Amino acid sequence: MGLCSCPRMQYIVAVLFPNALIRSCLTYLILKAGILPSLEDLLFYTIAEGQEKIPAHKFTTALKATGLRTGDPRLKECMEMLKVTLKTTSDGALDRHLFKKCVQSNIVLLTQAFRKKFVIPDFQSFTSHIDQIYESAKSLSGGQVADYIPQLAKFSPNLWAVALCTVDGQRYTAGDTKVPFCLQSCVKPLKYAVAVHDHGTEYVHRFIGKEPSGLRFNKLFLDEDDKPHNPMVNAGAIVCTSLLKQGVSTAEKFDYVMNFMKKLAGNEYVGFSNATFQSERLSGDRNFAIGYYLKEKKCFPEGTDMISILDLYFQLCSIEVTCESASVMAATLANGGFCPITGERVLNPEAVRNTLSLMHSCGMYDFSGQFAFHVGLPAKSGVSGGILLVVPNVMGIMCWSPPLDKLGNSVRGIQFCTDLVQLCNFHNYDNLRHFAKKLDPRREGGDQRQNLEPLDYTSLQKELALTDNVWKKVCPSETDEDSSTTVVYRMESMVERN
Repeated sequence: MGLCSCPRMQYIVAVLFPNALIRSCLTYLILKAGILPSLEDLLFYTIAEGQEKIPAHKFTTALKATGLRTGDPRLKECMEMLKVTLKTTSDGALDRHLFKKCVQSNIVLLTQAFRKKFVIPDFQSFTSHIDQIYESAKSLSGGQVADYIPQLAKFSPNLWAVALCTVDGQRYTAGDTKVPFCLQSCVKPLKYAVAVHDHGTEYVHRFIGKEPSGLRFNKLFLDEDDKPHNPMVNAGAIVCTSLLKQGVSTAEKFDYVMNFMKKLAGNEYVGFSNATFQSERLSGDRNFAIGYYLKEKKCFPEGTDMISILDLYFQLCSIEVTCESASVMAATLANGGFCPITGERVLNPEAVRNTLSLMHSCGMYDFSGQFAFHVGLPAKSGVSGGILLVVPNVMGIMCWSPPLDKLGNSVRGIQFCTDLVQLCNFHNYDNLRHFAKKLDPRREGGDQRQNLEPLDYTSLQKELALTDNVWKKVCPSETDEDSSTTVVYRMESMVERN
């Protein structure tokens, strides 16, 4: 019995490659040449579309269409090998053998991308909708740039940027996404997450409450237990700062938090604006008043130097990001604490869950209830014009535009978030039975992507290393002892997974 006469083999090829041209090419290879292609070969045929070579630019263009970037750290080996290989070709194109050489080190990720097994299968279609929402918000002209911190007042009101990163590392940007700006209050949920990651929920909430305050974010007011209401108001954020890396100098604390932020951002841009820090400190009378009030009420851990804590508080507010790097931070929260583009576990599940809960209830100043009602997603805004938005298990988004409304939230950012949820079923309660239909970018061709779990790279790599005797388990009547039989098992495993 030939390879292609095996019903299971035919089923695998049909499911993996519904395109008739590609399927016929595979059938020809199996029947005429006696070759069962590897995953690398199958990927080549998918992109080549019947041609003998793939121009390098066609490969990178197809890659970008999936949402992946050529600079993705997970594709470092592939891109480096591609660069080296192209130096040996005269036409800038890759035949099957050269292509295999380039992609084999990252074949699992690439196969997942080109088979549309990412959380947003049709990324180009989805981002075309995001483009429209971005342009709609761009036309807004209301709001005022914050001027109580001199450095913030220098930003142009015309700046407007949106960046998103999915839990699979798909990236999208629009506008001024490479312009650095300070996190300001957007750092509050991040440093709270660090505190819970290091100390646990019980310890952190000995000092800070969990309830919305119903008051302005900078009020001198505590709850009935003489604790700040939550870590998203200034009083709670100052106390939270005192819990970070206790027992070391302010400089060491700052370095520790900065390193954490860089991990959250997948080692993308995280900087520091000393000018903003100096402005914050000079104009920070209200925060000094809050600090002394907290000290009077014994809200800090014993032995805390309140002045040095306020210095650190101002420094953390002055941490710089771009929309692009901040979107990875948000995506790390969306991905349960794993950074999508490095695969590193940065935060534990407890820290992520608590952070998202408080962002949902307290993250948008006095607009938190309205935002939870209309948008229904965890978010945190800052006076620099940023809105850090998390769509759990799907993506993280950073919107940035300096003009603020009367409650201190970005005018364009609020509009973008509202329009996004009106279009897509991302609201917490959109998936209730009988709810009105919205676009679900997690679906492709009307079929919902079910039982989504992170790809287990280690297990799949073990599958790829199985020896030829697997063929007997897959197709007991097959007698060929070809080294390529392992690939059949690999292909079947992929079908069963999906």
